[in-house]
Amino acid sequence: MIYWQIFLAFFIPGILGYGGGPSSIPLIENEVVNTYGWLTVHEFSEMLALGNALPGPIATKMAGYIGYQQGGVLGAIVALFATIAPSMILMITLLGILLKYKHSPQVKKMTQLVRPAIAVLLGIMTINFFVSSISKEGSGYIHTIIIGVTSLFLLEKWKIHPAYVIAGALVYGAIFL
Repeated sequence: MIYWQIFLAFFIPGILGYGGGPSSIPLIENEVVNTYGWLTVHEFSEMLALGNALPGPIATKMAGYIGYQQGGVLGAIVALFATIAPSMILMITLLGILLKYKHSPQVKKMTQLVRPAIAVLLGIMTINFFVSSISKEGSGYIHTIIIGVTSLFLLEKWKIHPAYVIAGALVYGAIFL
């Protein structure tokens, strides 16, 4: 029964919390504090402060913590699944609809309009990463050039799988940085 309660405590805020983790925090608090009484308001606020100090999405961190506290490892797994399940179900449903109508002129036009926006966003992200890597706080010009040129040759000339190139860059960074 506890696993079903854990599932409901995080699935319902996942459905109703439009806007992601921060918007679902009051809904999670209502379930955890008021409905099930697993935490006090003070304990919840301390957990929220600690969760905000850690990297990553706040809703999944809270779900993992509370799920583990109430039901052990299986409780954490159930809570994490319940947190991501609404988004996952929606994405699978929307992808199914998109694939069903992929030959529709409207869908083709939509994907043609979205591609340039994605390209611009990826380009901006790449420029920001590059500027950050050559700054004094980053790895500097020499390391950026070495990693960039080596990656280019490995990917384009020798057709090495990107996972191996990323792993090699991580090893390079661990050794020289």
